[in-house]
Amino acid sequence: MANITNDEVDVVVVGLGWTGSLMSIELAQAGLKVRALERGEDRNNADFAYPKPADQYAYGVRNKIMVTPKDGALTVRHNMHSTALPTRKWGAFVPGTGVGGSGLHWTGVLIRPTPTDIKLKTYADQAYKPGILQEDMRIGDFPFTWEEMEPYLDKFDKICGLSGNTGNLRGEIQEGGDPFEGPRSNPYPLPALKDTLNCSMFAEAARKLGYHPFPNPSANVSQAWTNPYGNQIAPCNYCGYCSKYPCLNYSKASPQTAVMDALKRMDNFDYRVNANVLKVELHPDGKTARGVTYADADGNIVFQPAKIVVLAGFQFVNVRLMLLSGIGKPYDPITETGVVGRNYAYLSNGGTTLFFKDKHFNPFATAGATGQMFNDVSPGNYDGPSLGFIGGAKIHSSQATGTPIGTALPKGTPDWGQGWKEGMQDWYGHSMKISISTGCMSYRGHYVDLDPTYKDPWGQPLLRITFDWKENELKLQQYLRTIVNNIAQELSPDSYSESFLSMDSHWDITKYVSTHNVGGAVMGESPETSALNRYLQSWDVHNVFVPGGNAFPQNFQANPTALIGAITLFSAQAIKEQYLKNPGPLVQA
Repeated sequence: MANITNDEVDVVVVGLGWTGSLMSIELAQAGLKVRALERGEDRNNADFAYPKPADQYAYGVRNKIMVTPKDGALTVRHNMHSTALPTRKWGAFVPGTGVGGSGLHWTGVLIRPTPTDIKLKTYADQAYKPGILQEDMRIGDFPFTWEEMEPYLDKFDKICGLSGNTGNLRGEIQEGGDPFEGPRSNPYPLPALKDTLNCSMFAEAARKLGYHPFPNPSANVSQAWTNPYGNQIAPCNYCGYCSKYPCLNYSKASPQTAVMDALKRMDNFDYRVNANVLKVELHPDGKTARGVTYADADGNIVFQPAKIVVLAGFQFVNVRLMLLSGIGKPYDPITETGVVGRNYAYLSNGGTTLFFKDKHFNPFATAGATGQMFNDVSPGNYDGPSLGFIGGAKIHSSQATGTPIGTALPKGTPDWGQGWKEGMQDWYGHSMKISISTGCMSYRGHYVDLDPTYKDPWGQPLLRITFDWKENELKLQQYLRTIVNNIAQELSPDSYSESFLSMDSHWDITKYVSTHNVGGAVMGESPETSALNRYLQSWDVHNVFVPGGNAFPQNFQANPTALIGAITLFSAQAIKEQYLKNPGPLVQA
């Protein structure tokens, strides 16, 4: 093992998923010398494209393209008075690793938040009387307006080849789209994916009950698309292998299909894989970074000097690196001082599975984002104040995959053996789901910090999550349960089973929910309550920028990727237009 110092670059980017690839190409286009460091292996489209098979056991069960618990373990507890235990096996969420990161295995649903989601605290202060919401709730506004962010949402739509139906075009409501979405400056780049039987059945029943369904916005493209970077994305062939899988057909927008092919051709960009960044190194005054230290594949400790550091890993990785590097004051939930670690939020889901003896849903012919949803139950669209809770959900019927392992079967069917095989013969293709994906508020006692006991292979403390379900989110689940089951009854299945959180539920880390983790290094208007300013720049170390879900002050019901892409592009533009001309804080505290 040796100590090595690399040549200095203008920008070092830690992580090469969505945020890392977008930051890299945008800053490289500005003429900067950019080097990305990825802790996982290299991954190219050709490594997994057709005719190579989609292996469900390898990808869907053994998590072939995810970080291993050994390399990415966390510790988890429900409250600050209990002892956290480490993850030995991924359950509730499955972070990615390697080039492409979680952008390689995502499902491809690319839906925007609403303008109310962007300014949720403002809405809550205006709509809710004192005492209705929980005293320990700590929601916040994003530090920008819809009008400021929409051009960057639009750009990311075009990078991904977003497929769907426009609902609100420059203030004019469009038939077939989401009437509750914020005004779009441009229509969806591509038309929606084809509906499957469950989609049409769900949409018809939802409309009968007064809701406004529309096709799931999809980054599994419906037609061939060439994006602003010149990358070509192929039309989806509905193979059904999206969530937890790299795309076999170049059809799902990912860093590989949407960014990397163009980025790799740039002479002022390069990247290193199997480079596990251990720390951001600061100058003695602590006000600026001088680069990062990483361990390479051979165990060498390498210093990478850089004028700008971009932490572009998964949410957990970014927050942990800030804590390990002394960037910002760690959050203390007792005194409510400090900012790094606060406002961690997850999300809940649930739903009902409907079984029909006489319906054939052909689940093997589908895309990851195939489905219909409605946004009627999001903040401001229903009477949350009278119900005593805040938040919302996208309610949807999605047919994301037809893989046999994990296929829902009627209650009473054995989980294995001959009985399971017979159940599969009888019921495969005869069921559909109605599901919810909910928002999740942030709370004083929900946070992440460094674990005092458990360490990684490099002797550094693991990140510790303190989180459990709160009454607000459980009330929301019960309200949504009624809506979902009303739609189910409208469809008159032969039988159905349901899965929703009860009012005494606790967070179960062992069962998969979603990889949509947010918070920990949030953006805001003040360094007293946020770690980052509106440009994702550290309040404390001005040449460190931290894009990702870590910047969200709470979770909303829409999938986070659209806003993550947009705020990354927004930040990159500020670096190019403002920071390079006058390095220093872009917002005065």
